[in-house]
Amino acid sequence: MATAAKPSPTSKSASAAAKPRTAAAKPRAAAKPRAAAKARSRKPAQPAIQRIVPCFWSNGTAEETAAFYAAALPDTVFQVMSRYPETGLLDFQQPLAGQPLTVDVLIDGYRITLVNAGPEFRPNPSISLTLQFDPRRFGGSTLRARAQLDATWGALGFGGRVLMELGEYPFNGRYGWVEDRYGVSWQLMLVDPEAPGGDPSGAIAPFVMPCLMFGAAAQNRAGEAIDRYVAVLGSAQSLGGAGRGFTAPYPVQTGPAPAGAVMFGSFHVGEQQFSAMDSGVDQPESFTNGVSLIVNAHGQEEIDLLWDAFSAVPEAEQCGWLVDAFGVSWQIVPDNMDELMQRPDAFPHMLQMKKIVIADL
Repeated sequence: MATAAKPSPTSKSASAAAKPRTAAAKPRAAAKPRAAAKARSRKPAQPAIQRIVPCFWSNGTAEETAAFYAAALPDTVFQVMSRYPETGLLDFQQPLAGQPLTVDVLIDGYRITLVNAGPEFRPNPSISLTLQFDPRRFGGSTLRARAQLDATWGALGFGGRVLMELGEYPFNGRYGWVEDRYGVSWQLMLVDPEAPGGDPSGAIAPFVMPCLMFGAAAQNRAGEAIDRYVAVLGSAQSLGGAGRGFTAPYPVQTGPAPAGAVMFGSFHVGEQQFSAMDSGVDQPESFTNGVSLIVNAHGQEEIDLLWDAFSAVPEAEQCGWLVDAFGVSWQIVPDNMDELMQRPDAFPHMLQMKKIVIADL
């Protein structure tokens, strides 16, 4: 994926019915998204099922957020996938009756889900999305790739805040980290196909890659987490296997990260790429339900396998959501959840569940 180590910033289905759980950046002023990239709301093309889907908590703004991304990001469309029913809701959900529940955003074919809920949670930089601008996507032109990166930076940054300024760094020639107006964090980087960690096959770097930053209570556990995720997710047959990729350790103590901690590490699940890092600066918070990872499991057996391996906080279990030993939130759902939710009373049945039991929906 042609990335190198970098420092830390300073600072669905029914998506489990948006459960309520307890669990030094500067303002960004940039040009508004240009009309040429105006919002597109239409049914996205349906690629092969994406087994792991990042899910972002929205405070009643899921559809608005999706339209913002369709305007700000290249080759992006969105669709309202499900709505709250008019009846049978819990008290805290009543204001959302009939409103969008989940909205899918397709970014150059990569799916993320926005779940419409209340103010209980908000995304934070512990899970961000890295956008990799590979010149090979632009006919080999670094200038065109850089121009698209800069335009996307300006659009995402409108109304948001900069976590790391866009510029040249020792690990990358054009890089920046920004939190958009809805709290979602994005790392934008210009790919150097010759850099360490590149795909030896010469394949174009995936445009979207989730990044998990281990700080605060999860500080210095990135390496342990990568091993755990590769082992567990690799054991679920439908996910297509898993493995470690390129890893760069910190050469010396850097903030709370000792020498040898993970400065940058990558792993894959099937064809999906992920990265992880131990934070090089003290972080005020770590993982929350503000960003979760949906796993589309095939059948009850895979749901049981993943649930038993990952769930580490019993009080966090609800409607398919769980929290693992590192604090990361996951949603373990059937890969035919949309079909299952058409069953009579499926929604109220799901509200009573912790782990999803297909036969009881």
